[in-house]
Amino acid sequence: MKGDDIDDTSAPLIEHLAELRTRLIRSILAFAVGMILCFIVAEPLLQFLSEPIAEVLRARGEDPRLIFTAPQEKFFVLVRISFIGGFALAFPVIAHQLWRFVAPGLYKSEKNAFLPFIISSPLLFLMGAAFAHYVVTPMAMNFFIGFSDAIPALATILTGGEVGTVAETPASQELSTVFLGSVRESLDLSLKFIFAFGLCFQLPVLLTLMGKAGLVSARGLADTRRYAVVGILVLAAVVTPPDVISQVILFVVVYGLYEISILLVRRVEKKRNADLRAQGLLDDDEADA
Repeated sequence: MKGDDIDDTSAPLIEHLAELRTRLIRSILAFAVGMILCFIVAEPLLQFLSEPIAEVLRARGEDPRLIFTAPQEKFFVLVRISFIGGFALAFPVIAHQLWRFVAPGLYKSEKNAFLPFIISSPLLFLMGAAFAHYVVTPMAMNFFIGFSDAIPALATILTGGEVGTVAETPASQELSTVFLGSVRESLDLSLKFIFAFGLCFQLPVLLTLMGKAGLVSARGLADTRRYAVVGILVLAAVVTPPDVISQVILFVVVYGLYEISILLVRRVEKKRNADLRAQGLLDDDEADA
């Protein structure tokens, strides 16, 4: 195809392996630098990630602090934050090195097609992570921590007592539970929400790429809409706390992404059909089928 030739940079296998080694070394160095930089500011990053649970504790009138139950626990938590943060900082460099390695084997039209997805994918992941951190995590923390108060209060009401009327003598007090949040466990829950919603926000990219490859169609996605609704409801029930508000929010967001994906796939199909018509490989009857 004229103007769409593959890059004329053929090289022996040894040269390709040498180039791959160079790209990997640069990526690893970028990751190491990013990890070191993140370890320097790991404590503020931990404070940022723990802010949703701190806000819940402040609203309850409790001391917003987390504990660690092993001498090495906080250190490895900071190392984990540095590992994830270092990868996030190094991702542009890693993506650039990967692109420089595979780009010579792509047609120019393929480069133009995949470049927007390489840019939009991390942006959508950041949007999903921000949504999880600022919306979903606070609701989840509020539910899970408040659950410890809801059950005793309900039991007191059902037994005919008054909420909060427990004798003040220590010997007469019943066994009670109190939240002492672990740094590691709290961080794990926050990161699970961030990764889950970051991946959910990749739905438009995934379906659009599948549409470009001809694996899915806009009509097929529209016809399976009712099954998608059921699947999204199940997803909302699994990854969110069992309260209606957070489940509805997740459903609305992911279903909106599904509808956006249908529009993007339809646009990809129109462009592909137009190119095929220009080449005389497709007529109007085949395009409408």
